[in-house]
Amino acid sequence: MEGFTVSPIAVIRTDFNEKFGIPRQSGRAPSAAGRIVFLPKYRDPDALRGLEGFSHLWLIFDFSESHRKEWSPTVRPPRLGGNQRIGVFASRSPFRPNPLGLSCVKLERIVRTDSEGTVLEVSGCDLLDGTPIIDIKPYLPYADSRPDAAGGYADAFTEHSLRVELPEELAALIPEEKRQTLLECLADDPVPSYQHDPQRVYSMRYAGLDVKFRVSEGKVTVIGIEIQ
Repeated sequence: MEGFTVSPIAVIRTDFNEKFGIPRQSGRAPSAAGRIVFLPKYRDPDALRGLEGFSHLWLIFDFSESHRKEWSPTVRPPRLGGNQRIGVFASRSPFRPNPLGLSCVKLERIVRTDSEGTVLEVSGCDLLDGTPIIDIKPYLPYADSRPDAAGGYADAFTEHSLRVELPEELAALIPEEKRQTLLECLADDPVPSYQHDPQRVYSMRYAGLDVKFRVSEGKVTVIGIEIQ
């Protein structure tokens, strides 16, 4: 079969400035906001006609920071401790033969602007700022929801969450509208499962902030915040 070429139709703007700390799946940080800005070629408002009737969208995107020349048939999911291999097609790893990802986000509103055309404001994002969007499709509850589906090894982590300790003096450094998302991301446990050093200091860049924290005994403790 001959290959084919796909091109981005848009980019998403988010507060996630690096891969570390991004929610592991869409919806894990419900308040994580994003703006989908279409490339000039695709700013025809007719392309979005009828979209306002849907509450959620599927985003097909390019793992643009994970491109590799070669691919491996197995990967090491962080949730399994980073030392157990499973098949790449049994994972959502970004390191795939074709680096495409799938994300379900909530459509908050459709905004028409003078400079960027029609913009989609979404929430529940798990995408790095500037990620290229390859396609957008409406989420259909009757077809896309399977409540009785089995989630394989991932089922063991659906309720996994950490307590977050954020001192008041550090919370004051975080813009109020960004605070909830940061708490949700930290509670989702951004640290790989194979790292267990309670004294290790981790750094997460989010919304122009460098957030320093430790993880120990099911709790994230924020110990410093620097404004970048």
